[in-house]
Amino acid sequence: MVLVISLGMAIAPAIFLVYYYNKQDKRKPEPTGLIVKLFIIGLLITIPVAFLEALISSFKSYLGSSYIVHAFFRAFFVAALSEELFKFIIVKKFAYNHIQFDEIMDGIIYTVIASLGFACLENILYVLNGTLSIALVRAFTAIPLHALASGVMGFYIGLAKFHNHENYYFLKGLFIAIMIHGIYDFLLFLSPLYGAVIGMGIFPLLIVSFLALQTKIKSAIQMDTDAGRI
Repeated sequence: MVLVISLGMAIAPAIFLVYYYNKQDKRKPEPTGLIVKLFIIGLLITIPVAFLEALISSFKSYLGSSYIVHAFFRAFFVAALSEELFKFIIVKKFAYNHIQFDEIMDGIIYTVIASLGFACLENILYVLNGTLSIALVRAFTAIPLHALASGVMGFYIGLAKFHNHENYYFLKGLFIAIMIHGIYDFLLFLSPLYGAVIGMGIFPLLIVSFLALQTKIKSAIQMDTDAGRI
């Protein structure tokens, strides 16, 4: 029974956030088929992401013995870079040139969906190897973190679609997503050394990231409206 509850807590937040963010585009909702496709591909990228993380981790032997340096490397390069890069690749390959990608807002929606597919399976794997408390904590922190970091990146993917300087917006969005994701992991990785208090820093980060994404959503809708895309 505990396992069933834990799995439910691992999956439900991702499904809820898919629904929540998809509804943000209520004036021109995205096709269900494409949403499901991106979510499933997001699930599947856990495999290549694991290989990339293992490859990058192999360089940690060159970093010396500093715990902080290793935590920084693991947070920003092993986890954040690998995961956000693959989410970007999914959207770029499977949605960016799709006929339904016809608004800046779509960049946010599609990237959030892909990220939640990844977060869902990642959460299931953590829960299978953990406890009910881990499921609870990750339901309210890790899954939203993936949606928020990638959602901000999606805003810049949308800008790239409809503005000049495409590569600039791609890189800017990816960089910001890596920073948000990396700071989150770095704070958690420092907790064993400095105590749980520093780990609590993830909550202000999540709040600020949520507000930032809400601002990006409003900006995207306004720009789409002004340009007649809605």
